[in-house]
Amino acid sequence: MPELFRFYGFSFFFYSREHEPPHIHVEGNGGMAKFDWDGKEFVQVEKAGIKANDFKKIKKMVDDNADIILKRWKEYFDKETKEDRT
Repeated sequence: MPELFRFYGFSFFFYSREHEPPHIHVEGNGGMAKFDWDGKEFVQVEKAGIKANDFKKIKKMVDDNADIILKRWKEYFDKETKEDRT
């Protein structure tokens, strides 16, 4: 499970065997959220147990680091695809 960030007690990660579209999971402080890439930005598709104030911080973190998230997704899954072919 590649973890990209830890921020205010939340872990931002994706699972090692993921599916398209690129997305990021966020868990911590008794809550979780998931954001999918829609081609222009990350949009919330799941959310449970996260306070509104924490959610604003999480969303800002995802938005501010979208380029890093997409880069890490591509690096990780391109590498995995190449390894599966050998």
